[in-house]
Amino acid sequence: MARVLIVGAGVTGSLCAALLRRQTSRPLYLAVWDKAEDSGGRMTTASSPHNPQCTADLGAQYITCTPHYAKKHQRFYDELLAHGILRPLTSPIEGMVMKDGDCNFVAPQGISSIIKHYLKESGAEVYFRHRVTQINLRNDKWEVSKQTGSPEQFDLIVLTMPVPQILQLQGDITNCESVFAIYLPQRMGFL
Repeated sequence: MARVLIVGAGVTGSLCAALLRRQTSRPLYLAVWDKAEDSGGRMTTASSPHNPQCTADLGAQYITCTPHYAKKHQRFYDELLAHGILRPLTSPIEGMVMKDGDCNFVAPQGISSIIKHYLKESGAEVYFRHRVTQINLRNDKWEVSKQTGSPEQFDLIVLTMPVPQILQLQGDITNCESVFAIYLPQRMGFL
């Protein structure tokens, strides 16, 4: 069984996990690690410690679907609308610039509900407070070290965290850009 690690539980990592699960017919162990205490990344919804019903989106407060994106990604919008995760934005927001053909949506349960939907759909094992510090190639496997705990080995790693965080990683990864892009996905039958 292939072991795949996605580092980052934001919108990119969660959607990557869901798409990987949808597109792969092979048995797959899929893990998502994030350094934070919850999913969302730059699309986090925070709750008041005094009233969990009181929330604030800390990143995007709404999503704009341009005609270009609608052509390429309409199925994602349709899926999120069908599940009640998105709904059309019906009231203008002060300072909002509207362009012809754009559709705007809000997430009634908070913007991070999009991420939570895709993580659940992926069936991945999600681990928080797992800060990756080092990645090394050991016997055709990627050994991933985190700030605490023992290193673990994976066949494929997808890094979805911001570039400055990727550049802080130590180990063989600093010299292996082409290996990530071509060798492992081909070897695993993903390309």
